Amino acid sequence: MIQTDITIIGAGPCGLFAVFEAGLLKMKCHLIDFLPQPGGQCSEIYPKKPIYDIPGFPEILAGDLVDNLMKQIAPFKPGFTLGEKVTEIKKQDDNTFIVTTNRGTQHRSKVIVIAAGLGCFEPRKPNIENLHLFEDLGIDYIVKDPEKYKNKQVAISGGGDSALDWAIYLAKGVASEVTLIHRRDSFRGHLDSVDQINQMASSGKINLITNAEVTQLTGDTVLNSIKIKTSETVFSKSVDYWIPLFGLTPRLGPIANWDLNLHKNSIQVDTFDYSTNIEGIYAIGDINTYDGKLNLILSGFHEAALMAQSAFKYVFPEGKKSFKYTTVLGGIKGF
Repeated sequence: MIQTDITIIGAGPCGLFAVFEAGLLKMKCHLIDFLPQPGGQCSEIYPKKPIYDIPGFPEILAGDLVDNLMKQIAPFKPGFTLGEKVTEIKKQDDNTFIVTTNRGTQHRSKVIVIAAGLGCFEPRKPNIENLHLFEDLGIDYIVKDPEKYKNKQVAISGGGDSALDWAIYLAKGVASEVTLIHRRDSFRGHLDSVDQINQMASSGKINLITNAEVTQLTGDTVLNSIKIKTSETVFSKSVDYWIPLFGLTPRLGPIANWDLNLHKNSIQVDTFDYSTNIEGIYAIGDINTYDGKLNLILSGFHEAALMAQSAFKYVFPEGKKSFKYTTVLGGIKGF
């Protein structure tokens, strides 16, 4: 069981910044996220999208913001459980919480911070009749460990940044063969990535099939081939893995069953400290709601700061808190 002061559900920008604010008060954090890497939507959906309302940055790419946040919290050595979804929260007799994931990983802490953005992101799945038979048996919706595809035949479907980036990565000495399938002849991804895909296709490093889609899956116990339909023909392609990357859909998921006060798909909080109706549980960022709420990363950062000040009394009930400006701390490195 993982022991920590604060368990943070959601490793997006607000969850990451909460680590910093908690760290200034000597509280240790562990983050849980269903996605395979920190950063939430900023990493998974639009890493190369510019953001214009982060103080001090007239413009910053979403992925660069995440990189900067990771550097900012590094001195506080947070823990991460990635690629797992929280399914259960139970309050114990000693007022600590035990958080359990879909893979059975358990975390114990005195405080829980829900920073789950718009909820748990679930993959958009293609409409193929026997799809469920091959999930985790040749079909992956997210890439957790690229080495899994070492020397394998991999097909990727999609036209966004995630599909392009993974096709490029796996084609550079990881997979033995990479096929990128897209239902259109133009891509939604960053222009640099599109250029790389076209160059790698021209040189034979990637099999690029456009105006096409996967319509059928074949295999005994594991996936071994896919049927591809183009505007001109239908043919089968041998694969070890098919990775459909059609984006993620936010859903409230198990949060709806945690006895929290909800308004529509958001958690109601007290704006004094962004606490919920359950003592010791806070909600920050897009997952919460209150009068005047703005769904901005900036707002979530503010909420994280006030949350940390309040959470201190749960982690150190006999401790004396002394608020200091970071400018007088003599630097954060080695804090």
